[in-house]
Amino acid sequence: MSAYGKPVSFLGTALRDLREFPTTARREAGYQIDQVQQGRDPDDWKPMGSIGAGVREIRVRSDDGAFRVVYVVKFTEAIYVLHCFQKKTQQTSKTDLDLAIKRYRDLLKERQP
Repeated sequence: MSAYGKPVSFLGTALRDLREFPTTARREAGYQIDQVQQGRDPDDWKPMGSIGAGVREIRVRSDDGAFRVVYVVKFTEAIYVLHCFQKKTQQTSKTDLDLAIKRYRDLLKERQP
């Protein structure tokens, strides 16, 4: 465990995707992830039970649009960021949901002894 709390582990292309956010949205997302590392709730989040138990979504709004960071914090060893994306419509796209669900399932399989 780091001095800042739990380490953050980005799954798949999540870190690359986050780095592609516009500067303002990327900085805000980083700040919110840091809040989670400190054991606090992000400023704007919601549970994403449709993806899996303990999955949450950080909601970032900037002049460039709406951005999301989907993560799971319930495991003791790390915070796992499943997916980072720009939200284009009111409802989260099936493609984004399916990708987060796949990464969550893969994470559960990896964690099994």
